Amino acid sequence: MTLIKSISGIRGTIGGAVDDNLTPIDAVKFAAAYGTWLKEQRSKDNYIVVVGRDARISGEMIQNLVMNTLVGLGIHVIDLGLSTTPTVEIAVPMEHADGGIILTASHNPKQWNALKLLNAKGEFLNGAEGQKILEIADSNAMNFAEVDDLGKITVNDAYIDLHIDEVLKLPLVNKKAIEAANFKVVVDGVNSTGGIAIPLLLERLGVEPVKLYCDPTGHFPHNPEPLKEHLGDLAKAVVKEHADFGIVVDPDVDRLAFMDETGEMFGEEYTLVACADYVLSKNPGNTVSNMSSTRALRDVTEKYGGTYEASAVGEVNVVTLMKKNNVVIGGEGNGGIIYPESHYGRDALVGVALFLSLLAERQIKVSELRASYPNYYMSKKKIQLTPELDVDGILSTMEANYSHEKLTTIDGVKIDFADNWVHLRKSNTEPIIRVYTEAPSQEAADTLADRFIAEIKAIASI
Repeated sequence: MTLIKSISGIRGTIGGAVDDNLTPIDAVKFAAAYGTWLKEQRSKDNYIVVVGRDARISGEMIQNLVMNTLVGLGIHVIDLGLSTTPTVEIAVPMEHADGGIILTASHNPKQWNALKLLNAKGEFLNGAEGQKILEIADSNAMNFAEVDDLGKITVNDAYIDLHIDEVLKLPLVNKKAIEAANFKVVVDGVNSTGGIAIPLLLERLGVEPVKLYCDPTGHFPHNPEPLKEHLGDLAKAVVKEHADFGIVVDPDVDRLAFMDETGEMFGEEYTLVACADYVLSKNPGNTVSNMSSTRALRDVTEKYGGTYEASAVGEVNVVTLMKKNNVVIGGEGNGGIIYPESHYGRDALVGVALFLSLLAERQIKVSELRASYPNYYMSKKKIQLTPELDVDGILSTMEANYSHEKLTTIDGVKIDFADNWVHLRKSNTEPIIRVYTEAPSQEAADTLADRFIAEIKAIASI
């Protein structure tokens, strides 16, 4: 199973058979279904969609297919070319567009790509909207434009700079303090568009960037998920360069992780904790993250008198609860910062600017900052799915087995024990069951994860 249709978009591996992988035919079909849905939202003379991509090898091919499909529907396209997910998100309302498409498979390896679909606010579609698009695609209910009514493509390659402008306008971004701190930072751009955007942002903030894998070739030098086991080169570079810290982003620049001055991971879960600490110290209020995120955000939120609540996994779920709870900052524990003062989307550029402001104002080392937060340790493991696995049945059995514990079942099964928790769920983006745990030590977190993986395998007889 390498074509996944979910709340996170249409995602699959390049090549292979139609309907089993993300082939050119699948890219055209789902782009056409999206364009058809978009035109159904309201009747008007001119429809506009913003399209951008990360640096994946397949990106240019998929983007050309998508853009020309939209042109065939009579929709005008603004082509951002190499871009980032948050850049496309802010471009949609700035261009008064009707929607946006980002060609990226986020943290997935290079053989993957995807269509991430946005509404007129530059926000991800909700589940009902996504389902409607899948139904249109299945029914082939698309009506293309006649020759005189075809759309056109306009290239605009200025939006990364415009995005940076918008970040620098944020009142809590303390450019003066950052410039005075004379930071030196190593950036791992995983040879995608973060290698363009993050160094440009740092230079505008008066920070010296040291570039590591910042050539946007799409040939990822390591697994693009920003986890410790993939970042040995960044650790060496931070120490060698005597840098203040390191930055790593995923290929589409909506996930952000830091490394301290000794080459130790700050912890991607603590990216949101630190940014929230800074924002809440200036503007106390409520926060939201997803169910697979650290308890440390709750602790920091309550320290400033706010209320924390967890949503189901998936950016659209986080954003929905953020709006409901009128939060000042939120996001996902995978390093995704959502700051409503900017826009309702995960944005590594915003996260970098807030983190630098915090360090500059407190005049503190990254290792010292991390030591100031509650210590929780997470284990993030997975079980590969096979066609014969009954995931729903497995999760129902786990729910029954632990019915005497505190359970949450809005997204898989989360079991909250007194000193730790485990979250079991089917991934939206990969053919796997995710097994996330958190505990007071790494050993305890790993042991808890291994225990539940063994229990799942016993239930499934694998």
